[in-house]
Amino acid sequence: MTLTRSASGPRAVLLPGAGSDDEFVRAVFEGPLRSLGVPLITPGPGLPGEHVSALSEAAEQGPVLAGGISLGAHLAAAWTVKNPNRCIGLLLAMPAWIGRSADQPAAVAARLGAASARELGLSEALDRACAGVDPWLAAELRRSWTRHGAGLADVLDAAAATPAPTLAELSTITVPAGVVACVDDPLHPLQVAMDWHRALPRSALGVSTLSALGADRESLGRAALLAYLRADGRR
Repeated sequence: MTLTRSASGPRAVLLPGAGSDDEFVRAVFEGPLRSLGVPLITPGPGLPGEHVSALSEAAEQGPVLAGGISLGAHLAAAWTVKNPNRCIGLLLAMPAWIGRSADQPAAVAARLGAASARELGLSEALDRACAGVDPWLAAELRRSWTRHGAGLADVLDAAAATPAPTLAELSTITVPAGVVACVDDPLHPLQVAMDWHRALPRSALGVSTLSALGADRESLGRAALLAYLRADGRR
């Protein structure tokens, strides 16, 4: 199935990361996908299970290009393992861990964020989370965490407790997959993306930087989409 838009053509269903939101996903992916005529569906703030349900619901209308950012990439890949005939390809940006997450940097950060939100309240938790980070990231956190509101702590704890696919599970996925990492991101290590790439039978690896993402959100989406097209043999 080709990535061209038609009444019955494929749609991309991309899931946000832990504590993030659909606005960030759109900023990253909507423009690059539009260049190929592929519409984007992305759910708003919610628990991991709600995002997986949104993906399944969208796929009832036909196979989708699935994926997401960080936790969203984990959820989409795990869904594809169980629904191989409902997915035509994967856009996997910034995977954070493999299998169980207990001691991985992004999971630790999510649990700390949840504890801070419960103990200090959202406003002070945001002040602490934003201290010392780049202004663009602070702005993203303030918007998305505020949108989650009182549900933020539960969302972050659920994200930290949600396993990513194992390498063995990834090896069963036969659709083309674009995997991308930011090489300067300690929460989403390049090595994890490399391991995902090696495990996925039809994948290509793209790299970018947080600096590029801060200046141009679409840089991450372009890198993921170009990797996908390479994996699919079209670049």
